[in-house]
Amino acid sequence: MTTAHHLRLIDGMCTREFPAERTPSGSGVSGPGYHTVFLHTDEEPWGDEESVRAEHRAQCLAEHDALLTLLASRWGEPQLVSVWSAQERMTAGEVIPEPWVEPVAGCDYLRLWRNAGRWVAVGLVLEEGGPGCELTVLVTVIDPP
Repeated sequence: MTTAHHLRLIDGMCTREFPAERTPSGSGVSGPGYHTVFLHTDEEPWGDEESVRAEHRAQCLAEHDALLTLLASRWGEPQLVSVWSAQERMTAGEVIPEPWVEPVAGCDYLRLWRNAGRWVAVGLVLEEGGPGCELTVLVTVIDPP
């Protein structure tokens, strides 16, 4: 996917109504108060060849950086938010509201913007010591934990 395609997806997520129940939506999931899209995942068939997985990671990082640059040009610099404390609270048994569970569990940091009454979060999951990389965008009216 191209960055232009990513922007069209995000624009749609920012204006589309939320469903009453959790449901798959293209390359993501939507539910009451949120839309999530997975722009890059490690579940794609990248194979076991290290060079192919390293190329995927490089592409994922480049798309992440390009997306952040374009969104910052639209909405200003994002809030860089560490989710460490939410991870600790979740581990201690606190219930983190959907749709924040997956980003909190997988990311170290989120980039957040507030746009037209909705939160837009960009999360990047990097496999520790490995080539894995996942890029996720969340649009929600539910405040971050």
